[in-house]
Amino acid sequence: MSELPAENPQLIKRLRDPQTASEAFSEVIRTFGEPLYRQIRRMVQNHADADDLLQNTFIKAWTSLENFRGEAKLSTWLYKIAINESITFLARERKRLNLSLDDQESSLIHTIEADTDIDGDVLAARLRMAVATLPEKQRLVFNMKYYDDMRYEDMSEILGTSVGALKASYHLAVKKIENYFDNHD
Repeated sequence: MSELPAENPQLIKRLRDPQTASEAFSEVIRTFGEPLYRQIRRMVQNHADADDLLQNTFIKAWTSLENFRGEAKLSTWLYKIAINESITFLARERKRLNLSLDDQESSLIHTIEADTDIDGDVLAARLRMAVATLPEKQRLVFNMKYYDDMRYEDMSEILGTSVGALKASYHLAVKKIENYFDNHD
């Protein structure tokens, strides 16, 4: 589990300066690429889709850089873009494949079972399957808290949801995962 990379005020200054923006954005990619990829991957489950969505996230961030006012942390802004890209992708795939939310859950579980890009840790695979059974918002909150050890306050900024609602969502997700393990031994 890892926290968000630390904020660097100098990096934000360099991003705002046209002379140093490109070099600074390369640093953004190096700093945030891996944690954003992990977040996206946990949502969409497929490596190729996660790679594409990460690239889309950075393209959107680069083209929207002038809109970043610094009111939120850079990491929060980037996570918000990545999550929105992932949610949009999942909704588009659900529509393209004419899937209900339950069907999408089955599709995610099938993707996990067929995944060759993950090591053979059986318990980790079972946890991924349990998480895939959660409703999208609970899955997102669980992933951010459990895997990234993200603070509820940061999640609240990213998701636009109250801290109390996020805590309740996480608690429900944990209970559902426990039930999944109880019923799938």
